[in-house]
Amino acid sequence: MQEEARWYVIHTYSGYEKKVASNIEKTVINRQLEDFIQEIKVPTETVVEIKDNKKREVERKIFPGYVLVKMIMNDDSWYAVRNVRGCTGFVGESTKPVPLTDDEVKKLGVENKKIEVSYSVGDTVKILDGPLGEHVGVVDSIDMEKNCVTVIVSMFGRETPVELELIQVQPIV
Repeated sequence: MQEEARWYVIHTYSGYEKKVASNIEKTVINRQLEDFIQEIKVPTETVVEIKDNKKREVERKIFPGYVLVKMIMNDDSWYAVRNVRGCTGFVGESTKPVPLTDDEVKKLGVENKKIEVSYSVGDTVKILDGPLGEHVGVVDSIDMEKNCVTVIVSMFGRETPVELELIQVQPIV
């Protein structure tokens, strides 16, 4: 039985996150550990900085000093990651790395599960739950990256845009 890969947090020297991620990727290829070490991420966010009255977008690390790795933990994969230059160890007990829980993975937004929707802009949909459950509206916009849909609902004689999760609406056939 193949064990399921879990997300682990690796501590690195600050500023070396991308280098460590790159070195792990090379190690995976060199040691043919693709089946055990499946994904390596340095979580970043894009922020708008205003400096000297000029706006510019900057990519910032969300967790400086840490790299996330999705892997099946065994002696070979542990050794390969642990001995990458710039890696100071796994987060957890010194003897046994602790994987992130499913809830932590979801909150961190590490894994983006693709959701396919059967509606598009302009379609009439029914809101399935929440305070506006059972209301009907028209899809105004869909943002797959943010997992949300904007639906125009008529309330009190006014058109009101409502932002919902993709799975909270269903097309009316």
